[in-house]
Amino acid sequence: MKLNNETLQLLKRHGSVRQFQDIPVSEEQLAVIIEAAQMASTSSNVQAYSVIAVTNQALKAELAGLAGNQAYIEQCPVFLVWCADLYRLREVTKPHLEGCASYEDSTENLIVATVDVALAAQNAAVAAESLDLGIVYIGGIRNRITEVSELLGLPELVYPLFGMCLGHPAGAVGQRPRLPLQAVLHRNRYDAEATVEQVKAYDEVTSNYMRERTGGTNAAPWSAIMAKRLAEPTRLHMKDFLRGKGFMKQ
Repeated sequence: MKLNNETLQLLKRHGSVRQFQDIPVSEEQLAVIIEAAQMASTSSNVQAYSVIAVTNQALKAELAGLAGNQAYIEQCPVFLVWCADLYRLREVTKPHLEGCASYEDSTENLIVATVDVALAAQNAAVAAESLDLGIVYIGGIRNRITEVSELLGLPELVYPLFGMCLGHPAGAVGQRPRLPLQAVLHRNRYDAEATVEQVKAYDEVTSNYMRERTGGTNAAPWSAIMAKRLAEPTRLHMKDFLRGKGFMKQ
């Protein structure tokens, strides 16, 4: 059995791109990438997502500001906003329900839509990289998600999960080390002790990575970085926003 091929090599080369050349992404490239996204697995074929391709420079600038002043949103030629979308499902099924109860606003369907859009987006990321383009996911659009939603005209039961900068990379693409395989791969049942134990070696790897990346000014291990992240309240407005958008009513 061949355990190395072009697809595996492509996946293992992935790195986030935050600098882009001033070269447009063609309509043909964009169409191929989204078509690849559409072939991702989807729960019960609901396809509960939509993608907004933002190319208008002024609109990208506004989104960059709302996402925490991330300049590469303005710099990239195309900024994709990936949305979980149950609005379309609700509207097109109405004629078939004939007054029956409908559960598009359930927490389970929110999960379905969120997973659907994440799977589609990752297909798009791989497709883009196969075309020698680069991407970086932007969770920062949830910082001020109400303003982003209004700016993009998102109706009820649609929410922007994340953005994705898309374009031609400028310079080399770096990679962060990942957790050891043994930390994430469990056999037959969850091994709580082993998954924690594996982080010790990973902490050393990430500490060395941070030291090299920062020229010696920062050598924080992964567990310390994660502790700082968990200690900071982040986007606590999301629950109220989602409920206000019509999600999680059941």
